[in-house]
Amino acid sequence: MTQIETKLQKWGNSYGIVIPVDVVKQNNLKAGEEVTALLLKNKKGGLKKIFGAHKFSKPLDNILKESDKELYNE
Repeated sequence: MTQIETKLQKWGNSYGIVIPVDVVKQNNLKAGEEVTALLLKNKKGGLKKIFGAHKFSKPLDNILKESDKELYNE
């Protein structure tokens, strides 16, 4: 799984995002290929504001890698 930050752009009556070429190459993506995007609106302190601060017992990178492995067998 690759995470990028990009801005939503308007094209005619539609909206879209641009995936940087290095991410396309890194993931061996081809034009016309179907991909799944997880959209999260960036808000300062959004989740922290809702749930409060949480101290993790493991570094966040390790938690994310474990969930990727569990969800996507990566």
